[in-house]
Amino acid sequence: MLATFLIGLREGLEAALVVGILVAYLTRIGRRDVLPRVWAGIGLAVALALGIGAILTFGSYALTFEAQELLGGILSLLTVAMVTWMIFWMQKTGRTMKRTLEGGIDRALSAGGAWALVAIGFISVAREGIETTLLLWSTVQSFGDAPSTLLGALLGLAAAVAIGWLLARGMVRVDLRVFFAWTGAFLVVVAAGVLAYAIHDLQEAGALPGPFTALAPVEATGAVATGWAAFPFGWAFDLRAVIPPTSPLAALLQATIGFMPQMTWLQVVAWVVYLAVVGTIFVRGLRRRPASTQDHRAMPAASEVARPSIPHPQGAS
Repeated sequence: MLATFLIGLREGLEAALVVGILVAYLTRIGRRDVLPRVWAGIGLAVALALGIGAILTFGSYALTFEAQELLGGILSLLTVAMVTWMIFWMQKTGRTMKRTLEGGIDRALSAGGAWALVAIGFISVAREGIETTLLLWSTVQSFGDAPSTLLGALLGLAAAVAIGWLLARGMVRVDLRVFFAWTGAFLVVVAAGVLAYAIHDLQEAGALPGPFTALAPVEATGAVATGWAAFPFGWAFDLRAVIPPTSPLAALLQATIGFMPQMTWLQVVAWVVYLAVVGTIFVRGLRRRPASTQDHRAMPAASEVARPSIPHPQGAS
């Protein structure tokens, strides 16, 4: 629940901020009459995300075990790529998001096309919805406990909606720069764990060499080797006797840092390399950003949004 709660909270709050910007701007310019079109686009985006989740969940049941593992590994790799791109995309364009969204609305209103406003609402939320769906699906696959992971996601999304509502009305103020920096760092660690699990799936499917293939190094007893002697296609370590895979500690470690009691060398190498490369680039991106000011610390209240001079929230995507 911890991992999916934080995923739902972050992604949900990003979507809530985007919706808040769209609604506040149309209200400010006196065009509330076109809000139903924007809400229609948002509804289609939510339906698309739910549809993708349903297809991934129920469509995989008809596949063989190897095909399920191959599909899971490929989709987990896609999830890692998408999350990584979104993290750095937000770092680069987050400060101009409000201006970009408002400019899109102005162009749509000038063209007079109803579908253009529907498309703005759809595209603005679909990105977050698809990313959230892929992340949650990959997390469910890795934990194998759908009820708890889905409950955590729902609680996170509910908390995001509540926080977004409070922010829009000025009832609370949150340093969004700090919030998205910390949750961005958390997503980097989560993505590293998803990558490690993707490697495990692909190894089980036989798409990558590992303990489940003929290339696995074996000991005299016939068991797959563990430790340095097993590099690169055997088990890096096996701590299942110390940390049972079904224990709360194992679940907590996997949710926070992507650690599993038994991991292959390819998993460990992928996890370490991803964290070293992506984590370094992410931290450097944070240091390059200008020093925060009060203008960028929180989403303005609904009454403040109507003032053109108020800047947009930094880091919202």
